[in-house]
Amino acid sequence: MDGLNREFASATWRKSSLSSGDGGECVEVARLNGGHVGVRDSKNVTGPALAFTATGWESFVKGVKNGTFDTL
Repeated sequence: MDGLNREFASATWRKSSLSSGDGGECVEVARLNGGHVGVRDSKNVTGPALAFTATGWESFVKGVKNGTFDTL
């Protein structure tokens, strides 16, 4: 198991408090070493996960909040 996969496996994942918990479209996030952020599908916790830089994640969250992705 490489370092990133090991880090994903030991990460403390959290789901949004706005998640309904009914199997909807939710993601979980975790803080990783080096300021990175891990993201995975909450319905498939053993499936693939992505890692973003802190700057990349902050830009994404800002875009979500300001409606950048609402028309996609």
